[in-house]
Amino acid sequence: MKFRSLLLGAALAATAAIASAQAFPSKPIRMVVTFPPGGAPDTLARLFADKAQLGQAVVVENVPGAGGNIGADRVAKAPADGHTLVMGTVGTHSINGALYSKMPYDMVKDFVPIAHVASAPNLLVVTNSLPVKNVAELIAHMKANPDKLSFGSPGIGTSVHVSGELFMSLTGTKMTHVPYKGRQFAIPDLVGGQIQLMFDNMPSALPLAKEGKIRALAQTTATRSSAAPDVPTVGETVPGFEATTWFAVFAPAGTPREVVARINAEMQRVFKLPDVTDKLKNLGLETWISTPEELARFQAAEIVKWAKVVKDSGAKAD
Repeated sequence: MKFRSLLLGAALAATAAIASAQAFPSKPIRMVVTFPPGGAPDTLARLFADKAQLGQAVVVENVPGAGGNIGADRVAKAPADGHTLVMGTVGTHSINGALYSKMPYDMVKDFVPIAHVASAPNLLVVTNSLPVKNVAELIAHMKANPDKLSFGSPGIGTSVHVSGELFMSLTGTKMTHVPYKGRQFAIPDLVGGQIQLMFDNMPSALPLAKEGKIRALAQTTATRSSAAPDVPTVGETVPGFEATTWFAVFAPAGTPREVVARINAEMQRVFKLPDVTDKLKNLGLETWISTPEELARFQAAEIVKWAKVVKDSGAKAD
C-alpha cells in the first residue's frame, strides 16, 4: 500500500509538472536585470525581450543595488513557475558569495540554471588626462604615486570591481575603489577626471574609447577580442591576469524542468539569430548559449576561481 501511495504521489507530481509546463507562460515573463539600464546585462535582456516568441511578452525590470544582490534576491524568492527570471552576472552568481559576509540568497541552491548567454572582456580605460599610454606605464605611475589613483565600478562585487582588486594583487600597487550605483554615474566622473581608471565592460567602454572620450589601455581576457584586436591584454604585461565577465539566465529553484527546457530552447533560437550575433560581436560580446547542465558546471568552476581571487586580494564588501 505504501509503495502504491508513493507511485500515486509521483504520478500526481509528474502530472502537475506537465500541466504547469503546458500552461506556461500564462502571463508576461519578468526578466530582472540587477543593474541600471545601459550596460551589457540590460542589452542582452532587452534583445531577448524584443525577439522572444513564447506566447507572452518578456518585460525587462531593472533592480539595481548591492552589487546585483537586491535584484537577484528578488528572483530567488519569486514563485518557481518560470515567470520571473534574472539576467545573472559573474558577480551575482559567482563572486558575491565570497565578497559579502552575509548574502541574502544562496548563489546555487536558490536558483536553477537556464542558459549561459554571453561573455566579454572588461576594458582597462583611463581618463585622458592621466599621463600613461599602456599597462607598463600605468604600473610605473602607480608605484611612483602610491594610493593616489581611484578606480570606479558600478558596484561592489561586480567584475569591474574585482578586476581592479586582481590588478592590484598581481602588480603590488594600491589605489582607491569608488563604487557607484551604476556605470552611468561612474563614466562622467572618469571622463571628467574625478576618477582615473575603470575596468569597465567592453560593450560599454569600447564605444567611448573609439570616440576619444577615454583611453583604452588593455582588455582583461586571456586573448584579444575580435572587437578590439589592436588593444593588448593586461596579461601581456602582467602574467597570470585574466578576468572575464559573463551573463547567464537563472530562475528560482524548483522551477519545473519542462519550463526550463522551453525557455532554454527559445534562448538558443534568439541568440543564434544572425542580426543578434552580429550586434553582440560588434559590442565585444562573445555568445555562448549553453544547456542548463553546462551552465551549472561552469558556475561551479567560477565560484571556486573567484573565491580564490577575493581571498588573495583581501577584498571585502562589508
